[in-house]
Amino acid sequence: MINSLGIKKAPKDTKVVVAMSGGVDSSVVAGLMKDEGYNVTGITLKLYDDAKKPKDSRQCCAGQDILDAKRVSEKLNIDHKILFYQKKFKSEVIDSFIDSYVSGETPIPCVQCNQTVKFRDLFKHSKELKADALVTGHYVSRIKTNGEASMYMAKDQNRDQSYFLFSTSQDQLDYLRFPLGEIEKKDTRSIAHNLKLNVADKPDSQDICFVPGGNYSAVIRKFRPESFKKGDIVSLDGERLGSHEGIVNFTIGQRRGIKISDSKPLYVTNIDTKNNKIIVGPKEALYIKKVILKDLNVLGSLKNFNNPIFIKIRSTGKLLRAKINIKGSEAEVEILEKEFGISPGQACVFYLKDNQGFRVLGGGWINKTLST
Repeated sequence: MINSLGIKKAPKDTKVVVAMSGGVDSSVVAGLMKDEGYNVTGITLKLYDDAKKPKDSRQCCAGQDILDAKRVSEKLNIDHKILFYQKKFKSEVIDSFIDSYVSGETPIPCVQCNQTVKFRDLFKHSKELKADALVTGHYVSRIKTNGEASMYMAKDQNRDQSYFLFSTSQDQLDYLRFPLGEIEKKDTRSIAHNLKLNVADKPDSQDICFVPGGNYSAVIRKFRPESFKKGDIVSLDGERLGSHEGIVNFTIGQRRGIKISDSKPLYVTNIDTKNNKIIVGPKEALYIKKVILKDLNVLGSLKNFNNPIFIKIRSTGKLLRAKINIKGSEAEVEILEKEFGISPGQACVFYLKDNQGFRVLGGGWINKTLST
């Protein structure tokens, strides 16, 4: 028999690891697996020291979340483990985030977290436990065709998380399962209520786990106080317009906080880390026509790129038509629609539209942007 996870075993003989963050989504996944009769082990990752977390912060993987995950596991009567990955998380996610920001980029630590401690280290640990699958609460769809698993945008596109999972390898995708891919968020909460889970009405996490309140500069000041050096704010032609308190306070496309008056709204168009300068200009100076990607991850055949491709530059951004020229681990992406405010450090994710929906073809990290 083939069970609901596509594995040729009875559910009771199928061991699954559920990544439990303590939120409603992963808790519901654990409940669904238990309800279907699978042999379930919940694993929660301790990623950072949250002793000074603000009371109103809505983060993931914090101390309260670990407690909530444990309570859900007790309610469902499943095994639960905590893995202490603070050192790995600090070196591979937090330090990388700070390095990227200090160099004038716009990093996405959630992608790096999935790429390292979650889908690499937790994947490895699940294999060591001899689990048949690693199951998560991400809103993405996994569809198997001709023996190969592919990733698609979730049914609930307002909740879709495929952008954050572009670096998933084929080996990982074959092992992963995403039960919420075909479920609306409102249905997830209904299931949580039906299962009488204590997290049924818990708000969704919004902050990056180690950036309480979204205060990026506070995190950088804590670890790299020397990064806050005063410098000049200049126009596109080099005229000095004012001063700044550190380039880490700015991102490309930013409008607020520049504190310089002009006849037209001014935006951050570039960050000159070498000379510690912020370059500002009108919105039209932000339009980008090409991006150069590095550290490419491709899912599926390169032949797919002969078809019309869509890309996403931001997790909440729209799908943009594009042409992609892949050269080894790099790619040149020509954007066929108007887009602005693109920064090195962001991810560019590839999508192919077919009869199943929008299929993820991988993506890469933006290394350079071109306006012509």
